[in-house]
Formats: sequence, structure tokens, C-alpha cells
Amino acid sequence: MTQTSMEPSGVTGDVLRLPAGGPRRVPVAKWAVRTGVTLIYLFMLSPLIFVVWLSFFKDAIITFPPSGYTVSWYLNAWRNAAFANGFLLSLQLAACAAVGGVILGVAASLALARYRFPGRRTLGNVLLLPLVVPGIVAGIATYLFYLRAENALDVDIVGTFGGLVVAHICLTIPWTMRLVGASLSQIDDTIEEAARNLGAGPWRTLWRVTLPMLRPAIVASVLFSFIVSFENLELTLPLVGPGKTTLPIAIMQYLEFNLDPTIAAVSAAQIVLLGIVMLITDRFVKLSQVI
Repeated sequence: MTQTSMEPSGVTGDVLRLPAGGPRRVPVAKWAVRTGVTLIYLFMLSPLIFVVWLSFFKDAIITFPPSGYTVSWYLNAWRNAAFANGFLLSLQLAACAAVGGVILGVAASLALARYRFPGRRTLGNVLLLPLVVPGIVAGIATYLFYLRAENALDVDIVGTFGGLVVAHICLTIPWTMRLVGASLSQIDDTIEEAARNLGAGPWRTLWRVTLPMLRPAIVASVLFSFIVSFENLELTLPLVGPGKTTLPIAIMQYLEFNLDPTIAAVSAAQIVLLGIVMLITDRFVKLSQVI
């Protein structure tokens, strides 16, 4: 008996087979999550994108769509002495405030985390007050305190660089305390005890063991303290003196009489500068470890 072929006539190749797992399904949920995250990022970054885009508009009066694009507003900002002087003062002020605030903030965090003493919780709440008190209220209160201190000490404080530094240090201490305090809660105390048992004194243990483990938090504290001080307006406004204005105050004064995209150019330059600082910082210390 001959075997009858069941294949259709004219088909001589291999039969097309489907994958063993069945038809491939499109991961709809995965793409939906990615799309949602992308839209959220675009929504969060849209003010920055808009400011950078606006800084290249050719028209002095903002109109949509723009008639053209130019970089003349960046040149205008560069030639403005108020912006240049304000930038240098803000840079110096932010650097001093970041260093001073981090040193005092680390010391306060270690004292509150490692020791028990009367008034410990009250002290911690007082040091964190700048995070909850409105900036303009803190600025006016600091101004009034400086006036009383001037009358008592017969020393000029308001309008001086030293007075600004002290006020900004008080502003940056809470950021260090929050970041360093969170890292201290994750450190195993037995590591420090082991160092002491091996003969290391308290200072050597702090320098060789504790601070290296806190390095990501300390670097992040310096970064955030610098940004908070550099961009601050409300606290600084009552404390500056004649001829000594920070960049945010110079921007505010320029806006009193001008509405051209020069301010957008200055803001875009700040965005790029701070972005570069964050990228460089993240290159050496991963900010995701503490944020």
C-alpha cells in the first residue's frame, strides 16, 4: 500500500511553524509605564526647557512664535556689571556657607546621634527650623537680631559679608543634618566599636572610620548647601548693603525696569552651571546613595 501525501499540491518547502511559546505578546504595560515616566519627566523639566528656549528669542518683547533667534541676550548679560558682581558675590557667599554649614551640620548630627543629653530633641528641632520657617520671615528676624547686636556690640553687621555668611550658614545647616543624619542611621555602630577596641582613639576613629563612611552624604550636603545659598533671595534681601548684591537680587532689580530675555539668559547660565556641578559631583560620589 502506498502512503498518501497530505501536503497541499505545489508546496515543496518546509512548513512554517509558530514559536513554541505561541504568538509573541506586545508588553503593553511596560510601554505604558515608560511613557508615563517620560511624560512626568517632561512635565518636571518643562520650566527649565522653556527658560533655555526663551533665552534665544530675538524679540525684546516675548512673542510666540518668535521672529528669530539670537545669542545677543547672553552678551548683554555678560556686559552688565551688576550681574557679574552679583555672580562673584553669590559664588563666594555660597562657598563659605557650604563649608561652614557642612562642618557645623556634621558636628551637630554626630552629637545628636551618638550622645544623650538634656535638651537634645529641642536642639535638633531648633537647628531644623530654617526648613519650615518662610525665608522672608527668617530674613526679617535675622535683620532685627543684627540691629540689636549692633547696638549692643557697637559693630556693623547688617550689610557686611560676614553677616551674610553667618545667616547663610544657619540656612544650610539643616540640609547637612538631614542628609548626614540619614546616613548615620544606616551605619553599624559595631564598626566604630571595633576600631576603638583595636586601639584607635575617638578622633582617629572619627577621621579614619566614621567620616569615610559618611563621605557620600557629606559631598551631597556640600552640593545642596551651595545651591540653596547661591539661589537664595528671601533671606538675603534684608541683609545686603549698598553695592553688595547677590545674583538673585541683581536679577530682581533688573526686572523692575526691563522685561527682555536677558534674565532668561542669566537663568539659563545658572542652570547649566549647577547642572555641571551636579554631574561632576555624581561622577565621584553617587548621589543616589544618599538621595
